[in-house]
Amino acid sequence: MDQINNYFPFLEPKQLEQVRALKPLYTEWNAKINVISRKDMDNFFAHHVLHALGIAKFIQFDKGDKILDIGTGGGFPGIPLAIAFPEAKFHLIDSIGKKIKVVQGVSETLGLKNVSYEQCRAEKHTKKYDYIVSRAVTEFRKLASWSRNNFKPPTEEALPPGWICLKGGDLKDEFSGLRDVHIEKLSHYYEEDFFEQKKLVYVPFYAFKNK
Repeated sequence: MDQINNYFPFLEPKQLEQVRALKPLYTEWNAKINVISRKDMDNFFAHHVLHALGIAKFIQFDKGDKILDIGTGGGFPGIPLAIAFPEAKFHLIDSIGKKIKVVQGVSETLGLKNVSYEQCRAEKHTKKYDYIVSRAVTEFRKLASWSRNNFKPPTEEALPPGWICLKGGDLKDEFSGLRDVHIEKLSHYYEEDFFEQKKLVYVPFYAFKNK
């Protein structure tokens, strides 16, 4: 929690209480449905919560923004982001029902009214959003081919609709040839060694048109 307080001083007491509750909740759910490795549970806040909130270092979602979390697994990055931005709306989808059961249990226990969830394959989902987030789901072009039609028409917002992906490793080939791609090292935001090879990638909606 010291890490959370240090990096996100804007969080209110209620939000900090919700963040603090995440580890015991996921520990309890993990005993029933394995969604997080035991090794990662030892570093839960850094490897999962701080990692997810790297997106909050890049963009401040506005009131009424709608965000789709594709391949959310047990709720990352969607649940920590929903805590950080209670006035934005987050829809979390995954093709595996037991993972969505975890999302449901965690979000209901925390009282997250801005979270909805659905067992659904990404390519079958038809609703529209301002942004799409993901964490280590699949190669970007595959992700984009599934979700390219899920964006609302652009508005006057500073950051156009697009994908915000948490990735690792060498991304040179994966994003080559796409327009206006922005790659940010998470080590710019965080001091922990874990983030040295972690990156955030923003791709505007128009970058994948006609691909």
